[in-house]
Amino acid sequence: MDKIDIKSFDLKELTEKFIEDGIQKYRAKQVFDWLNKGISSFDEMQNIPKDLKAALNEKYFIPSCSIEIKRVSKLDGTIKYLYKLYDGEYIEAVIMKYHHGISICISSQVGCKMGCTFCATGKGGFKRNLYPSEMLSEIETAEKDIGERISNIVLMGMGEPLDNFDNVMKFLKLVSSEEGMNKGMRHISLSTCGIVDKIYKLADMKLQLTLSVSLHAPNNTIRNHTMPVNKKWNVEELLEACKYYGKVTGRRISFEYAVISGINDSDECAHELGRKLKPVLCHVNLIPVNDVTDTGYKKSSQKRHQAIINILSNYGITATIRRTLGADIEAACGQLKGKHIST
Repeated sequence: MDKIDIKSFDLKELTEKFIEDGIQKYRAKQVFDWLNKGISSFDEMQNIPKDLKAALNEKYFIPSCSIEIKRVSKLDGTIKYLYKLYDGEYIEAVIMKYHHGISICISSQVGCKMGCTFCATGKGGFKRNLYPSEMLSEIETAEKDIGERISNIVLMGMGEPLDNFDNVMKFLKLVSSEEGMNKGMRHISLSTCGIVDKIYKLADMKLQLTLSVSLHAPNNTIRNHTMPVNKKWNVEELLEACKYYGKVTGRRISFEYAVISGINDSDECAHELGRKLKPVLCHVNLIPVNDVTDTGYKKSSQKRHQAIINILSNYGITATIRRTLGADIEAACGQLKGKHIST
């Protein structure tokens, strides 16, 4: 598309663009305010004259997403959305309700390049990066649908956020700005499978978000098999970057560890993990592995989960088991899209 994504501009950039286009400066604030109300077309802007709407429509477009499928868990009220984008592509988002507020897990890419063997998203391949505006639209569309404000944002849906670095950083700026959604950075979590050079870059930005790292293995032998990214940046390089991140930001990293029966759930694995994570300011999130077709992976027993927790505690590392939400609505990344596309 030759048109420019108008919704990915912040107010300063939009004002400069309007001045450059010969549009009165005050119109930028009016248009920006409308864009932050989640509209999908210029025609919805009530205080903008028709000739300006026509001019904007000629040069710009407003990426948005519409709800293709909505599923609500009967078990815990979790909501899974399959969104359709302006170009016909699909992404997913999940609403999770906790006692401390409502969280949304959003996508950062259409598909994913990383190829983690336990993840359904990668099986569909990679299509494109999401614009900052599309990530905003995931939140706006959900808020409009549920009629409530979302307090926490998790970039842990489809895609690898640090592989879409510039767009994700712009999204973070927009979503946390006072003129925009005004979501506090401390209420935002970003998950990566281990793009090491971008972790260093993110650390130097000193943002007050929570960094989650999908580790899922204590050594290179296991991680090479389950996570191809490890062949570029191995466990030791990743943990060095994580130590740097903690030192520079003063913020604790959350390590994600999908516990797979017979693969990474032994006492030996837990001890190795404890030794390697001891120097890192961190917390470990144990995740019962998702039941993804064709992987052959099985969930570990509760007994094994507890054994890992006990062993890690001996190294001074706190670990908890992530609550499984939306099990009856295929809430895991990529599952709903995969079924929808194949039917």
